[in-house]
Amino acid sequence: MSRPGRDDDPDRLYTLTGGRSRADGHEFDLVTLVVSESEPRPGMQSEHAAILRMCRLPTAVVEIAADLRLPVGIVRILLADLLDMGVITARHPRTAPARAQLLDPILLEQVLVGLRNL
Repeated sequence: MSRPGRDDDPDRLYTLTGGRSRADGHEFDLVTLVVSESEPRPGMQSEHAAILRMCRLPTAVVEIAADLRLPVGIVRILLADLLDMGVITARHPRTAPARAQLLDPILLEQVLVGLRNL
């Protein structure tokens, strides 16, 4: 019988998260952008170091999970660790104002009328 692959070995996943099943106190959406604020530190868990290298430019949580071949839930826990260490920043899409709030409703109505007249 073959050993499970890297991305589905329950013992490995348990070890990566220290047995945690949630990123308590932190919310990371699939499209949350993560940016490294420092280089990996000596002795840092290899997955943490890989995330820091990967996120030199803004990178979505879903991309990090895909590149590491890890479940998103596990990546969220690793990101929470890094956020607690102060070595990443995360920008949540919902913190930005909605586009609809930025646009004038009168202007939108005029655009709609114009499109109907075409």
